[in-house]
Amino acid sequence: MLNVDLVWFNAGGGHRAAADALSLAIGAQRLPWRVRKVNFTEVIDPAGRFRRVMGFDPEDLYNKRLASGFTLGLSQELKLLQRAIRWSHPLLVERLAAHWRATKPDLVVSLIPNFNRALHDGLAQAQPQTPFVTVLTDMADHPPAFWVEPGTGQHVVCGTAHAYEQALAAGCPQAQVHRVSGMLLRPTFHERAPMDRARERAALGLDPKRPVGLVMFGGAGSRAMKRIATTLPDVPLILLCGRNEALAQSLRALPAVAPRVVVGFTSDVAYWMQLADFFVGKPGPGAISEAVQMGLPVIVASNAWTLPQERWNAEWVRQQGVGLTLRSFNQVDVAVGQLLPRLEAFQQRAAAVRNRAALEVPQCLESILNLRQAAVAEWMEELAPSCS
Repeated sequence: MLNVDLVWFNAGGGHRAAADALSLAIGAQRLPWRVRKVNFTEVIDPAGRFRRVMGFDPEDLYNKRLASGFTLGLSQELKLLQRAIRWSHPLLVERLAAHWRATKPDLVVSLIPNFNRALHDGLAQAQPQTPFVTVLTDMADHPPAFWVEPGTGQHVVCGTAHAYEQALAAGCPQAQVHRVSGMLLRPTFHERAPMDRARERAALGLDPKRPVGLVMFGGAGSRAMKRIATTLPDVPLILLCGRNEALAQSLRALPAVAPRVVVGFTSDVAYWMQLADFFVGKPGPGAISEAVQMGLPVIVASNAWTLPQERWNAEWVRQQGVGLTLRSFNQVDVAVGQLLPRLEAFQQRAAAVRNRAALEVPQCLESILNLRQAAVAEWMEELAPSCS
């Protein structure tokens, strides 16, 4: 069996989710590969020195920023991070090369940004014949040196036409840029389980005949959810708080006219989306894609507080006509008032979006591997006469 490594880390949660989704998609297609999920942080800091010194993992600070909503200034911090990555490039390459010399992958797939040059160079040093592929988990790149590293042998898999054009404009050869139809999603978003929706909603205290909003801000939640719930006291809501139990408790304590269902961490977001009629949250690529896949129109905000790599996602929502974009969630009541009279039309546009990335990405990886194996076979044939 071929060894296929999927590289992820815990910053934000979307990268782990994409690695899990891709692993499941590969298994569903019965490809003869041994999938190995590789935590980037553990490879570059195997002894856990950062945690021992600081008391937390490097991703924790970023995730706490997401939960607090204090994300202003991340564009400037990103530049500092990228400068630090360039400074530490030799050490990163050394540790990555040592890892791959020991584990000998046949294909490496990155699902993380910022570190792709180090990942590529470390692999090229240890296993020069092994293809390196980056699958964007964002709808757009945030150049320079975020997802795309032109001038390397990197293959780039893009889930939107915009990201595809960005990769070509950056100088990547067309043969190394691959277009798929969306973001990687878990199978539960493609294979909806049968459900008596009215009965399930009634059991939760939700009126089966009233439109229900689902509010979600990723696995860490966000204080913005409290503002949204306060601004929409008469709208039935399902609020997914992730691992933020303090947020869940504060939401349960809020007075409301309409029924509320407050949910802590859940691995079955698709189930809760099946119960809802529209989505409210930050313009994260995973959340938007999950909601639209489940036929939910979206209400998102995009402003200076929005993560720089997610700002274009609001444009995608406008282009596809699958929801509304706000400058601030302070106006979420106005947006809901505009959405609900046209809910059916928005839902039809959401249902018309076809995301087959879970099928397409493994096929893309298989074609890259086949090209590599054909090149190796050709090289062996050329070498054979000189060895005889």
